[in-house]
Amino acid sequence: MNVLKESGVVRSDITKSFGDSAGGTAEGVPLTITLTVVDAASGCGTPRKGAAVYLWQCDRDGAYSLYSEGVTDENYLRGVQETDDKGRVTFTSVFPGCYPGRWPHVHFEVYGSLADATAATSITNTSQLAFPEDVCDEVYATDGYGASVRNLSSLSLESDGIFSDGYDRQLATIRGSTADGYTATLTVPV
Repeated sequence: MNVLKESGVVRSDITKSFGDSAGGTAEGVPLTITLTVVDAASGCGTPRKGAAVYLWQCDRDGAYSLYSEGVTDENYLRGVQETDDKGRVTFTSVFPGCYPGRWPHVHFEVYGSLADATAATSITNTSQLAFPEDVCDEVYATDGYGASVRNLSSLSLESDGIFSDGYDRQLATIRGSTADGYTATLTVPV
């Protein structure tokens, strides 16, 4: 199944599964993710209005809906949105867990249009958003993230197989707290 072609995938709140067969909700510390898509050819100053972003991530247990054991019938923590006049999309989510071998991250793909995204064609850019270690430590000290503490202790951004080649353009700016939730922002040149 290609989730991009499913009715209901275009949404901003990705904490709940959508459709008739799924009904779960991802638990965890609240996280709002705002990506700003800009035109790299113009020196990153021009917002890309009308592009689309597909964003997906693991839950606080490090499991991916649709693929990981125990959540194959769920499709939460996945969604698509069209960029606004300022090139922005904002998703309501939860802070992802840290699973063995990977630094905490969120995946995303940029498409030229919402029609391209929901047809799963013509990907413009594929990337990941990384999280600062101090924020991960704060979040993982809360209930429900116990395995993440252990997994994060054996990793670094420099040793991660994806981020080890340079993460400065993928490291989110984070604000907030475990009590109030966090906001993560990143500018994405395409």
